[in-house]
Amino acid sequence: MKTPRFLPWLCVVMAWIASVEFTPANAAPNGAALDASHASIQAAIAVQNKVSRELMAQPAVLGTAVGTDEANEIVLIVYLDRENPGLAAAAGAVPVRMGGMNVRLEVTEKFRAFAGRGGGGGGGVGVSHKSKQNPPIQLGVSGGWRDDLANGFCCGGTLGGLIQVHGVAYILSNYHVFEADIIPGGNGTFSGTGDPVIHPGLIDISCNASAALNVASLVKLSALPSANVDCSIAQVVPGMVSATGSILQIGTLSSATLAPALRQGAKKSGRTTGLTSSSIVGLNASVTIAYENECAGGQAFTKWFTGLIVMNNKGSRFLNYGDSGSIMVENTATNPRAIGLLFAGSSSTALAHPMDEVLTLVGSRLGGIATMVGNCADSSERPAAPDA
Repeated sequence: MKTPRFLPWLCVVMAWIASVEFTPANAAPNGAALDASHASIQAAIAVQNKVSRELMAQPAVLGTAVGTDEANEIVLIVYLDRENPGLAAAAGAVPVRMGGMNVRLEVTEKFRAFAGRGGGGGGGVGVSHKSKQNPPIQLGVSGGWRDDLANGFCCGGTLGGLIQVHGVAYILSNYHVFEADIIPGGNGTFSGTGDPVIHPGLIDISCNASAALNVASLVKLSALPSANVDCSIAQVVPGMVSATGSILQIGTLSSATLAPALRQGAKKSGRTTGLTSSSIVGLNASVTIAYENECAGGQAFTKWFTGLIVMNNKGSRFLNYGDSGSIMVENTATNPRAIGLLFAGSSSTALAHPMDEVLTLVGSRLGGIATMVGNCADSSERPAAPDA
């Protein structure tokens, strides 16, 4: 029997983590929410940070995260590529424990940015997140860059939420929803500051921009590929977007944010799947995602992201193509706090950037402090129980 080529590098990994030992005694009671301030999460992240780069050097490994197992014990999650021919060797070679922490393998498809191309489904029961609204519009709905059409397809995503910097209101979404067209290629143009951002997106109006509303003007941040956040903003056209930042089926948010925590219940409102809820199953995820250079174009670059939030997305019920740009909030009825900006995933996993990291990046690019538009008071309700 041949020794899999996957094994030699594991000797290096195990040597690296010899000085970093996870201590289960620090774990919180079963069922309690755990954020990055908890000692057990910090210890787990220390182990994860030691091993991730070497693990991800292998083609079959898509990424890592800190999560829990069925017994609610903290584990290192290693994501494996279902389509990679080296899957079996990789699965057999990863140790069951690393740095004193149990390892859980999760097999999935490659993680991809979740912009929509062409049609799509869903939109929520009895409520359409794709249909054209009368201004001022609510957010959590179909939208995108006005010229996002190339190579026989049109693309788009979700107008996520409303933020402000220096008292100016901006729609928040993803880089790959507003700015991903970086070559003249299939449409003779590329995205730039001042370009119209529309509602609905081209994917929901038969690729005919004249049927849409110009609701905002792109402010190109060029966050990718250099930054660790897939985000973009567009300055609101006066009177075109609800001044309260109301999100369809969610309402007005709190102006405060909430740090992600394992087992935390959360919800989002997006173009394709509408209002959905799930629970946080991983923290500090490190994954790689490939990006196109325009709608239905060629590969522009592959980006390694760190510090991501992982959501349960079984059967793509929480997040699907076209939902990119959705704001993930705590699962409360009144003034929920924003937790993250959703942008990518697979049919079993959804990925988001922590909202504080997103706001910090936007503020730094605009020379100010970025905050959520919302009510000053936080919700007094307890988060709902996490969804399975």
